[in-house]
Amino acid sequence: MVVRNRVVESQFEASSEGDVIMLEALIQKKAADVSPELKGTSIFFIGLGSSLKTNLRKLLDDVLRYYYFNSDSLVEEALGGESAAKSFRESDEKGFQMLQTEVLKQLSSMGRLVVCAGNGAIQSSTNLAFLRHGISLLVDVPLDIVARDVIEDRGQFALFEVSTPGSYQRLQVTNQLAALYIKHKDGYATADAVISLQKVASRLGYDNLDDITKEDMALEALGEIEKLAKVKKMMVEAA
Repeated sequence: MVVRNRVVESQFEASSEGDVIMLEALIQKKAADVSPELKGTSIFFIGLGSSLKTNLRKLLDDVLRYYYFNSDSLVEEALGGESAAKSFRESDEKGFQMLQTEVLKQLSSMGRLVVCAGNGAIQSSTNLAFLRHGISLLVDVPLDIVARDVIEDRGQFALFEVSTPGSYQRLQVTNQLAALYIKHKDGYATADAVISLQKVASRLGYDNLDDITKEDMALEALGEIEKLAKVKKMMVEAA
């Protein structure tokens, strides 16, 4: 019985590896189909931070052979680091926003970029106009999953004021994320397309959202990017 179980486990693992290899091949083919339509158009990710969003971004960087930038990190770098940026923002909010706009202006003038744009990118019409130089994608992940990522990532966790230890931490962080989402939902609504974890799970027939992989999300994203690139091309030709 033990031997049989090990054989079954080995077959399952081989099947899973085969599925991953097949998905990777599909993604490479899709990326090859999409690239000519994109013509170097940059991609801007907006929305709450999550590990899935990060992994999706990394995968798209790779298959599209794009360069990656984080707009918030560039602002912090220009100001001398995270602590300096926080102090500057507290003392000169308007100046901080102007710097965010300047960073987006420079990024939007370039091509072949995947950019994780912070919430500052969706807080003014000027910034939103810069995002329209490329394709903007909102990665929609349920708040409780984002909260789990925040708690597991101590770097992000430090940004949240959480006083209660234990199981209440996730509830507290989820509530704060909900408030943050409500604050920026109008800006998120400007995205050219939404890459929804729940939508992908429903389409693939998964009950457990944790079963959705970055490859599943990448295929969804590439499909949306392809459609948007074609629409933008038609608009340019019509103009």
